[in-house]
Amino acid sequence: MIWARLILITIAAAGCVTTRATMIDPSAPRFARVPPDSVRIFTDQTELDTLEYVRVAIIEASGSGEYTNQTEMLEAMRRKAGELGANGVLLPRIEEPSAGAKVAAAVFGTGTQRKGNVIAVRVLGPKKKPAPPHSRLARFLGLRYERGVAELGAGASS
Repeated sequence: MIWARLILITIAAAGCVTTRATMIDPSAPRFARVPPDSVRIFTDQTELDTLEYVRVAIIEASGSGEYTNQTEMLEAMRRKAGELGANGVLLPRIEEPSAGAKVAAAVFGTGTQRKGNVIAVRVLGPKKKPAPPHSRLARFLGLRYERGVAELGAGASS
């Protein structure tokens, strides 16, 4: 009975991924939690170019190189991001143990670590287009703007 418990505890601990978060602006307002499956993974900064967003935190994760995989690492980081109110993570980077580290771990009976980090972001929505210019000259000429295009109005105003 004791051995069975010890084996279960060892298996559970071996597959664990631990996460740590550093808030980028601790004084910023907090966002509501987000389910992990609603946290989007952005693999490149350019994917955020058309979106308004706030950087929430830097999340670091680590786990056993033998008993975890990249999917578990990403899921742990998405879960942590969701807890912080982020609905996206930017540039996931996971460092795999090198072949040399794996050989040394096998020879000396030590473990290897898989590590990764992301920036948790809260996407607020699409970027708003800048308002069209409304100058006195445009009003004088009777121009009006619709959908960002200047059109000649019914008549010039004085």
